[in-house]
Amino acid sequence: MKKLLFLTPELPYPPQSGGKVKSLKLLEALAERYEVTLVSPLKLDDADHRPAFEEKSPCVQHIHRRVNVPRSAKSLVGSYLRRKPLNVHRSYDGALAQQVRRLAPSHDVIFLDHYEVSAYLPDNYQGLVVYHAHNAYHQIWDRYARLPGNPAFKLAALVEAGRVRRAEQKIAERADLVFASPNDAEMLISSGIDASKIAHTYHLGDDSQLELPPLEFAATKKKLMYVGLLGWEANVVGLLWFIENVWPRLLQEHPDLEFDIVGKNPDQRLLDAVAIYPGIRLRGFVADLQEVYKDSRVSVAPLLFGSGMKVKVLDAMARGLPTVTTPVGAEGVDYVNNQHICVAQNAEDMAIAALNLLKDEALWNRVRDESRQLIAERYTWRQLFSSMHDALDQALKNKQGRTGTKGEMEDVIEHA
Repeated sequence: MKKLLFLTPELPYPPQSGGKVKSLKLLEALAERYEVTLVSPLKLDDADHRPAFEEKSPCVQHIHRRVNVPRSAKSLVGSYLRRKPLNVHRSYDGALAQQVRRLAPSHDVIFLDHYEVSAYLPDNYQGLVVYHAHNAYHQIWDRYARLPGNPAFKLAALVEAGRVRRAEQKIAERADLVFASPNDAEMLISSGIDASKIAHTYHLGDDSQLELPPLEFAATKKKLMYVGLLGWEANVVGLLWFIENVWPRLLQEHPDLEFDIVGKNPDQRLLDAVAIYPGIRLRGFVADLQEVYKDSRVSVAPLLFGSGMKVKVLDAMARGLPTVTTPVGAEGVDYVNNQHICVAQNAEDMAIAALNLLKDEALWNRVRDESRQLIAERYTWRQLFSSMHDALDQALKNKQGRTGTKGEMEDVIEHA
């Protein structure tokens, strides 16, 4: 069995975000075909979850180091001095890099899970290099820079967008195989990356929900729901926009409307905004989301910036909970508007879409059924990992072919 070194910027457990869900499922799928060694920094409370993770981990070895570089102005300056994007700087540890250099020669594949771990790749590594682009992260910074706000923050975000874009391009050029979502792949190709080494991947949700019985309109309450990490800036900004611009419009027609926001570590700005409206509840972390799905009538995902496919949207679609989102929230999904999901261009459109789903049972049932069918046909983990395994097999074959030819030439020269 070939050996694979999997580098990721944080412990992929517990799987409470789209990125961690994807990384954990990837590890499980790769471990079916490779001996996998996991390398990752331990950030925030990662160390607390390490024992539980390693109990169920499919990896043969785990290499970790505590890395505590906060997201701050001081860290940003440090990243400039070291000529690394901020999140690459925040994920890097010299001692961990030394361990990677020691392990690399004995592994057939180095799998870089995020551009943030690109600094760990040894310059002289001869095996297969795989880059898994979870998102086009430069686009997140760029979109944030174009939102209204503090001019200094906007300028810093725009500069960071350029630094991240160059880092993403550099690791994509170095890699033998790049996994990216279709929309992110287009950006990489337009920047000059060889299209032949890019294979499509997705961030998917909990497709096991397809096995659950369909939700029933009559069993729901007049309630919206949202799921996400409430300290993540894209989620915070989107929810603040929704509460300020959409929620008052909904209350005009439904003063008794409720809104459950699920997620841990809410930002103070969100706490302040929610305090104004008694109908909005911050539920914190909910272990079983079915508790929230079963009586909610509409899922909302008001994202104004971000990149890649959004697990919160795919999860709701797999459960058959009609979802209202923005073009950013629907990115990467091959949808028909108002058939699979409802995609709104502005606050008024989002309010109208939510109001229609709150009262129109026939529309609600149609979106419920069509969304589940789309997930079943296009976006399941089994389908995804089958295609990713095929791409890896072909990349290894191509790499071995090139290495073999080079070795034969060197042997001829040596004995000439």
